Amino acid sequence: MKTFFANILLALPVSLGLILTGCGKDDHALNTNLQAVSRLNAPVDDKYIKLQPATSATVSFEWDQARAEDGSLVLYELVIDKDGGDFSNPIAKITSDGGGVQNKLTLSHKDLNSIAGKAGIAALATGKLKWTVNASKGYNIQPAKESRTIEVERPNGFAEIPVDVFLTGDATEAGADLAKAVKLKSTAPGVFEIYTSLKDGKYKFVDRNTGTPTTYSIDATTLKEGGESTQSGGTKVYRLRLDFNNTAATITEITAVGLWFAPENSIMYDLNYTTNGTWTFENKLINFHQESWGRDERYKFRVSVKAADGTAGTEWYGSSNADNNRPTAATPLSFWELRPIVNSDQYNYCYKFASEVDGKNCDVKLFFSPDKTYTHQVIVR
Repeated sequence: MKTFFANILLALPVSLGLILTGCGKDDHALNTNLQAVSRLNAPVDDKYIKLQPATSATVSFEWDQARAEDGSLVLYELVIDKDGGDFSNPIAKITSDGGGVQNKLTLSHKDLNSIAGKAGIAALATGKLKWTVNASKGYNIQPAKESRTIEVERPNGFAEIPVDVFLTGDATEAGADLAKAVKLKSTAPGVFEIYTSLKDGKYKFVDRNTGTPTTYSIDATTLKEGGESTQSGGTKVYRLRLDFNNTAATITEITAVGLWFAPENSIMYDLNYTTNGTWTFENKLINFHQESWGRDERYKFRVSVKAADGTAGTEWYGSSNADNNRPTAATPLSFWELRPIVNSDQYNYCYKFASEVDGKNCDVKLFFSPDKTYTHQVIVR
């Protein structure tokens, strides 16, 4: 019996060695063989695409499935190169939909516009991109058996539209310290604006307020990458509007802002610019207008502007409602939001002062600040 157990103990290391050796051989026997994608399906070869990166438009790339010899999962990536390229140094490699498992890729016009820019296709120009698909299983990567091209027309805009835009420079309210750069307000995809004052000096726009950002500048009515803009002629208040979709810039001087009192059809008080897109008057008496039917309290705001070419104009800001009730403590904050109105009618789209304003000295503050919804306050002293 002792001999029997001794033989078993002697045999165990040998058996374990054989088992482990067998496991090692199985691990190294992983089957990575696969057949490459045989056909690309969409878009058709040489398809023309007019890019609209400011929209939600997309392009769907589709291809036949690759086949793994052991029937397991295959991963895909779309590969894009310049026209005439051999994919040895492609412009982009993008994992297919579903984390790489689907045999299609939905690519936005915005991303395709960026890729076209990297391929050297200029804004407003038309050029071709070459594409194919890589299928992979483990370390085995197989390019598709064919490639195609698409012809894209780029819009007049930047290939890379920044997510955020900041204003900096010695001419600005915050100075040239990049960390203190003032963030512009996004008003639409690719469109940013700021109400601010500029003194004599240089200013520029950047896509972030840390590190080494991409910079932009205004040249007349054109938004350009790089460089600086110059303010001269003393300190003035402006609305600066940048449209990255169309490389356009609009500089509008704000020459006056007034509280326009509807029943008297005139400016009650002018508001003075302070800083950070804020206009205000303080401790001014407000009396409602006596009508046969009662006290009239309607008002809105008139903004006097001057275009870059010197043309003067008027803009109106008021309520989103054609008519309103007097506000109370329960009135939502949206009541005071500033809306551009094209109707300069004496009474429509006016706000109404609260009842307690009548006969009191008040502060009125108008906020075109980039960090909040454009709005205003009426504070009874």
